[in-house]
Amino acid sequence: MGSVLASLGVVAHLLVAFLSYGLHVTLRRKLQALAPGLTPRAVLEKFVGIRMVDVHFPTTDGRRLSFRRYAKPETDQAMLLQQLKLELPPQPPPQITSGGKLIMP
Repeated sequence: MGSVLASLGVVAHLLVAFLSYGLHVTLRRKLQALAPGLTPRAVLEKFVGIRMVDVHFPTTDGRRLSFRRYAKPETDQAMLLQQLKLELPPQPPPQITSGGKLIMP
């Protein structure tokens, strides 16, 4: 059983390595076309500052209103997004829960 789990771990590691390599190559090619002086590492370091936050508000009737929001990109991040022709995904709709159960997605 242990060797099966170890081999699954190796396969999972290879899959993650392959996917990250593919993303790296794709980003490098996109940068060559749209921003030739930048490296994939520099772009990822710049974008690491774009955060997603969950904001929760209790209501007077015991429910909870939850918003998942992307923080507004800084000016240099916004310029880089525009230069690379990338957009942040749309903000998801708020959720309302009561007693831990989702009422409205």
